[in-house]
Amino acid sequence: MDEKMIIASRVARELKSGMLVNLGIGLPTLVAQLLPDDLAVDFQSENGLIGLEPLPFEGLADDDLIDAGGRLVSASAGAAAFDSAMSFGLIRGGHMDVTVLGGLEVDENGHLANWMVPGKMVPGMGGAMDLVAGAKRVIVAMTHTAKGAPKVVPTCTLPITSSRRIDLVVTEMAVIEPTDEGLVLRETAPGVSVADVLAATSARLVVPETVGVMPI
Repeated sequence: MDEKMIIASRVARELKSGMLVNLGIGLPTLVAQLLPDDLAVDFQSENGLIGLEPLPFEGLADDDLIDAGGRLVSASAGAAAFDSAMSFGLIRGGHMDVTVLGGLEVDENGHLANWMVPGKMVPGMGGAMDLVAGAKRVIVAMTHTAKGAPKVVPTCTLPITSSRRIDLVVTEMAVIEPTDEGLVLRETAPGVSVADVLAATSARLVVPETVGVMPI
C-alpha cells in the first residue's frame, strides 16, 4: 500500500455512519474509496453535492458531475445537488461533522497552512478557510515530509488557513493529535518507530508512555 493509501485508510477509520463529511481536493478524496462497507457516510463537495461517490468504473462519467477539484465523480442514490450559497451555508452553519483536508504545514499550535505558497500562482483558498472554521472536526491528511523537509513544524512558515486548532493529523508515518499540551504522538505506522517519527518532525512532539500502531 503506497503512502497516500495508508493515510486515507487510517482517516477512513475516524468516520462513523450518519456523518456528513467534506473531502478536500487531492489526497483526501481517496478516503471515499477506502470506507468500510458497513459504514454509511454522506460525502459533501463544496461545489454543491451531497452523496459524492468515486466512479465505480470507466464509462459512467458525466462531465457535469465533478468534485471541488474538477475530478469526475458519481452520485449515490438520493444524492442532492445545490448551489454554492447552500453549500457554504451548510459549512459555515456548523453542519459538517468532519472535514478532511490536505496540508502544507501543521505547527505546534495545531495551526494548518494549506492554501498558498507565497510567490506561486494558486487558484485561491477555495473552501479551506470556511471548512476549518466551520466543521465540527478537522482532520489533516498529508505526507509527513515534502522533498525531505518536515511538514510538522514548530511554527508555520506559510500563511495559516485559520487560527482554529485542528483536531487530528494523519500521515504515512504517524497519527498526531494537537492538544493544550502540544502535539501528542498517538500512533506510528507499522514498521515505523517513534525515533523515525521524531527524526522526520521538526516540531516538538509529546510522546506518551504507550504509542499505538496505526490500523490500516
